[in-house]
Amino acid sequence: MIIIPFKKGIYAVILIIALFISALNVSITQTDLKGRHAFKEFESAKKCRTCHPGIYEQWSQAMMSQAYTHHWDEIEYFDLAEAHATAVPQLREVVDGCNGCHTPLAYMNGKFPPPRPAENSMANESVSCEVCHLIQETHSDPPFNFSYVISPGTTKYAGRQPSVESPAHKIITKDIFHTTEYCGICHNEKNPFGVWVKSTQLEWKEGPYAAQGVPCQDCHMPKGQYLNAIMGKPYADARLHLFHGGHDPGKVRGTVEIRIEPDVREAEPGETVIFTVALFNAKTGHKFPTGSVEDRILWLNVEATDAKGKVYHLSVDKKGFEGEEYTISGDYLAYQDLGIPKGIKDFKGLQRDGIPAGNRIFRMPYLDPDGNMTIMQWNTAKLGVDYRIGPRETKTEKFTFRIPSNVSPGKMKVTATLNYQLLVKPVADFLGVPADESEIIPVNDHSTWITILP
Repeated sequence: MIIIPFKKGIYAVILIIALFISALNVSITQTDLKGRHAFKEFESAKKCRTCHPGIYEQWSQAMMSQAYTHHWDEIEYFDLAEAHATAVPQLREVVDGCNGCHTPLAYMNGKFPPPRPAENSMANESVSCEVCHLIQETHSDPPFNFSYVISPGTTKYAGRQPSVESPAHKIITKDIFHTTEYCGICHNEKNPFGVWVKSTQLEWKEGPYAAQGVPCQDCHMPKGQYLNAIMGKPYADARLHLFHGGHDPGKVRGTVEIRIEPDVREAEPGETVIFTVALFNAKTGHKFPTGSVEDRILWLNVEATDAKGKVYHLSVDKKGFEGEEYTISGDYLAYQDLGIPKGIKDFKGLQRDGIPAGNRIFRMPYLDPDGNMTIMQWNTAKLGVDYRIGPRETKTEKFTFRIPSNVSPGKMKVTATLNYQLLVKPVADFLGVPADESEIIPVNDHSTWITILP
């Protein structure tokens, strides 16, 4: 047994047991896919572009086309996951499995790690036309961890028959293309500890959109008039291949509606005013944030500006629920397990939040075997409190503000701003992730006012 640099000496035993249990969940079909097909058995998306130029361009702008080449995915896979598997060989099978969803062609090619994106191999196809349109079904219920049934060939699968016969391939319709289980194949993930570290399709299934028959495709592949293939005619209800999600600022904006109001409209210095903020998830069919929840934060910032322009930051009132300490920003250290793949002994960690203290964070912390927050989903032993905003859920937050004695009299504007970040900034800075991955994306804001009496 290898020595693993964790405070708790039983970590290696826990990991081995967890990996054994995880192996029981991996089907024969999945195991058989690893290394089963060479790159040359598949076509490049550029060939599909010949007949489907518009669909190709939509896909090429979406994260589906960048699941392997995107800068953060490359850093996370090579600098963290691969390095972690080198330090902890028991993780090798799990880390190889990352490719099952991020670059399925490379997973089936069977050489690990696949070539770096700069080498321009077929691994760069990421989640390509071939991947999606060669899938015939899923072999697990619920679907998770690339549980697709797939094989190369000139027969492609889709949700509808084309208006004209394709000169390049045969098309067979499959009902699975109309289901959310198709999406859950990769948007549900269970890690070696048996933890659902991604559960977007499961969140949808538990929510109101499932009950009303509104699938993932209605939001992420909306219907519209479009020419799918140049030899055919436009469909009035073609499925657009936009796949827009958390990396699309236009998709994020307005996701949550927000309103703020005071309990009084006039106050003197020294008096207390309570501001209530209502946040309604009007847009997502799953929880927000979702997907790579270990990386992402949604946070509420409230500021008051007096008549002379002086700004005061308001801290959220505590509610007292278990695990609330993870949902209020402050000066805390986390992510100590980054020391393993980075080879830093006794790593003290990084600043947990990287935002002003006292803000409410809508998140679900991922905890490593030592109980510290982690952004490595494969090293997540359990989940903390789930304080994300569910579909059509309203959360209310209160901010008790004692008017400062030196405040300027007159009109005071109070603004509540909801912000979103794909990756907490201290982690992004530590790992050298390009700035756009940790930039603050405004979701929504609303302002109210009170009058400060002289």
